[in-house]
Amino acid sequence: MAEPVAATVAAPGRTRTHTRTRPRPKPRPASKRRAPRRARSHRAIAWIVISAVLLAGVVFVNLAVLRLNLDLDKANQDRTNLRASNASLQSQLSAALASPRIQAQAHREDGLVPADPSAIGYVDLGR
Repeated sequence: MAEPVAATVAAPGRTRTHTRTRPRPKPRPASKRRAPRRARSHRAIAWIVISAVLLAGVVFVNLAVLRLNLDLDKANQDRTNLRASNASLQSQLSAALASPRIQAQAHREDGLVPADPSAIGYVDLGR
């Protein structure tokens, strides 16, 4: 028959004498075993080389951008100089075109004519 419940429960004053042992770790399959140190160090070297190549690429891209910026700055300076030169030439053209227009208006409105160059005499004030 069934044993009484009190017999299966440990007495209150008793201590355990049985200690639990760890089960042995199961052997890992060959594919999950740790890589030897040498393979790990090769991977570390590979990462260092990859990082160095990427950093070198970033540096070269930055240098290329710097050169392009310098070329762009030179082109902007050339454009500014050309615009200033164009403005100067336009001013000279405007002045050259204004003189005949003013002469024609003076002749038309006031009857003024240019002086005859042969009738002009010069006085030397240095004597």
